Amino acid sequence: MTAPVFVVESALLAGAAPGSVVRLDGPEGRHAAAVKRLEPGEAVTLADGLGLGVDGAVTAVHGKDALDVEVLAVRQEPEPAPRIVVVQALPKGDRGELAVETMTEVGVDVVIPWAASRCITQWKGDRGAKALAKWRSTAREAGKQSRRLRFPEVRDLVTTRQLAPLLSAAAFAAVLHEEGSEPLATAALPATGDLVLVVGPEGGVSPDELAAFAGAGAKPHRLGPSVLRTSTAGVAAGALLLGRTGRWG
Repeated sequence: MTAPVFVVESALLAGAAPGSVVRLDGPEGRHAAAVKRLEPGEAVTLADGLGLGVDGAVTAVHGKDALDVEVLAVRQEPEPAPRIVVVQALPKGDRGELAVETMTEVGVDVVIPWAASRCITQWKGDRGAKALAKWRSTAREAGKQSRRLRFPEVRDLVTTRQLAPLLSAAAFAAVLHEEGSEPLATAALPATGDLVLVVGPEGGVSPDELAAFAGAGAKPHRLGPSVLRTSTAGVAAGALLLGRTGRWG
């Protein structure tokens, strides 16, 4: 069974080397000791979520709050190239967390929540702050579950106007749309830079938004013969690009 992942601060791993011992405490330490009930000899991975991690083995458990981990190997996950960025329109209910969770599991690198004109859900005030925090917490937990060393970045909510410059700066940008003339599966892709995918809401991307995105260099691309829900389109498209770029090789 693959070793469970626990998140620690980068500073804690900065001087880690094979044979050294790292103390895992705080909320993650309590989870390891009291919930997972790890015992000496069991394998664990400690990661900072930014690409640095160590594989180790538990050497001692201190009550229900902490444990010691002997470092067996240090790993550094390089920056992804190209980077997969998904602009996700706000779905209804908990489908936003579902989208973030599954995109994290397949390997998407950046998720950007987007307030599309046809979104039923709106993030405003405290509600918006709580929703964003939940997306970020979901990405963190899904990153641990999928054994990633580098967790996806969940950025602040953007409007359509704020999105245009990001699309213009991308190495490749596409709007997932059932009426797109070019399939995403055959689009020419660069080897480096950001590959940005725009996923519309349940009501679809409006004509004004399509025009604005096309002006920024993001043309409509179709994903396949079926129409996917907004919470699954980014997952499928992200997986397609990860395979095509060789990152799943």
